[in-house]
Amino acid sequence: MRDALGRQDPAIESHRADRPVIARFVSTVGGPHVVATHHGLGGRDADGPGPGTAESEASVSGRSGSDRPDSDRSDSDRPEPCSGQFGSPESGEPAPRRPRAARGFGDRVFRFQLTATGVVVLAIMAAVGLFLLLRAGQALRVAKFSFLTTAAWQPDAHNFGIAAVLTGTLLIAAVAVTISVPLAIATALFISDVAPRKLRRSLVTMVDLMAAVPSVVYGLWGLFLLQQNVIGLSRWLSDWFGWIPLFKVDGTQPGDPLASASVYTASTFVAGIVVALMVAPIQCSVMREVFTQAPAGEREGAYALGATRWGMIRAVVLPYGKGGIIGGTMLGLGRALGETIAVYMIISPVFVIQPHILQTGSNSVSALIALHYGDASPFGMSALMAAGLALFVLTLAVNFTASTIAARSRSGAQSEA
Repeated sequence: MRDALGRQDPAIESHRADRPVIARFVSTVGGPHVVATHHGLGGRDADGPGPGTAESEASVSGRSGSDRPDSDRSDSDRPEPCSGQFGSPESGEPAPRRPRAARGFGDRVFRFQLTATGVVVLAIMAAVGLFLLLRAGQALRVAKFSFLTTAAWQPDAHNFGIAAVLTGTLLIAAVAVTISVPLAIATALFISDVAPRKLRRSLVTMVDLMAAVPSVVYGLWGLFLLQQNVIGLSRWLSDWFGWIPLFKVDGTQPGDPLASASVYTASTFVAGIVVALMVAPIQCSVMREVFTQAPAGEREGAYALGATRWGMIRAVVLPYGKGGIIGGTMLGLGRALGETIAVYMIISPVFVIQPHILQTGSNSVSALIALHYGDASPFGMSALMAAGLALFVLTLAVNFTASTIAARSRSGAQSEA
């Protein structure tokens, strides 16, 4: 701006005089790319070309202690950009800052403890597997691949295998999971989203107490109370769905009122129901914890869009809790595969492949070990260790698969982070 006599405003003249000094300061702190930005912003004012011209560039870059042009200066004389606030001159983008927390003595001790605990757990698992492998080596060298295909169990005659007991183990676990998963999901959803707040604590306590009940109590309950009351359901399933091999019962005719009830006792179905009630509290606890962590904003958003309670659960809670559902299911499956006392008390052991779950007679790997451990010969003990090794590998495979699937879900990914 100029006055009536054509003189320049003193404030503007002072600003222009100080502009090279400001540019040199910015160049020292922020690097050449900041200088370019500074000149670009002040390239032209009301009176004409400003210091964004080539003359101003030369004056700014060449007055930091030397009259040499910037192109003639060595790299050591050029100011370095501030790595924590600005990016490199080549990229032109700000470099992200990575905050690092100061690690004190307590943090280092805590990190060491966590690392040591993880290493110890892995070492114990490896030691268990190595122990079973060494003790089972004698039997495995004799049986070889027939160990997986032979149904009989006569280790002293070198005629033994886990085909029958492994089939029974998988069937009992399948029945248990089929019954327990819907029960656990419904109970977890009721506690997390339906039950009144005052009632939730009592329900959580009851579910946790059910998980703490000993296996022998469930076995006694299933043997003396459940079995006689489930015969009617087994008969009905056999009459109406006997055309399915899984529900077929040999020696009975559909609708025969004189059929003996003893063909329905000590079956895979009864053992599966008992095991289902044993693993349902564990599955419910895992699922409930994940359901309660569903984002409150998404819940309220679903309600705001007009969703009902079931619509909110179906659109928000269940998709978010997919990882918890899978993890709880597989955790219960691992418990069902290794259940011993309750299954041993209920089933009638047979060493044939028995695919009919309603028919009397079944077996499992854990029940086999409990049945023959006391009177086994040295070679028979090796065969039992081989059966235990197979169960150990099966359980590890189930848990590893569950953790892999759960980690890909939304809740699993957040928990891993």
